[in-house]
Amino acid sequence: MENALGISGPQAIMMAITASFTILGMVMLLAAMLMKARWKPSYAVEFVFVGIMLGLAWYGDLTSVKTYTAYQANLNAEERRISGNYDGLGEEAFDKVVTVIAFQWGFGFINEEEEISRNALMVKPGETVLLKIMSNDVIHGFNIPVAQITAEIDPDEKREMWIRAPDEPGQYLIQCVNYCGIGHAQMKAWLVVDAGEENNGENS
Repeated sequence: MENALGISGPQAIMMAITASFTILGMVMLLAAMLMKARWKPSYAVEFVFVGIMLGLAWYGDLTSVKTYTAYQANLNAEERRISGNYDGLGEEAFDKVVTVIAFQWGFGFINEEEEISRNALMVKPGETVLLKIMSNDVIHGFNIPVAQITAEIDPDEKREMWIRAPDEPGQYLIQCVNYCGIGHAQMKAWLVVDAGEENNGENS
């Protein structure tokens, strides 16, 4: 099973930092309640604390800019038609057919061999791919900026859309764009364009 996101990433780092500061704050509050003498931190400690806060703000802004840049990539490029609604030509008209399961909070991609990849849609450059998108729980959004495609998926329906994979190998952002709960911000995946041998969703 392919997991393009894993447990690392900017969001996980920020959550770990936030949790660490929360625990540290509770410990300091408890210590302040139990200490007999009031602790007065030096100016150096205060400057370090302010520096850490500014560093976290800079890091958060940097990761946001990177995500925004990924969203905007190729959106205005004058390219061939690269996505659209399924027009009834039959599955044989596409190079690949993939079932997409949206769930709180991730995506599962099932290929024609019924192999599932978590958060990674594996394709070859230039392939036409029919996507059968469905939700496993609540209303989700399905957005691939590079393919200029967005869909809203209700739990009781299936959306069929197609994309043409980019010619340039790499990882292209996929994300839910409908708020679907507390983990919505983490609901991301990758369109992985690999020019190598046949990808079947297995671990590499």
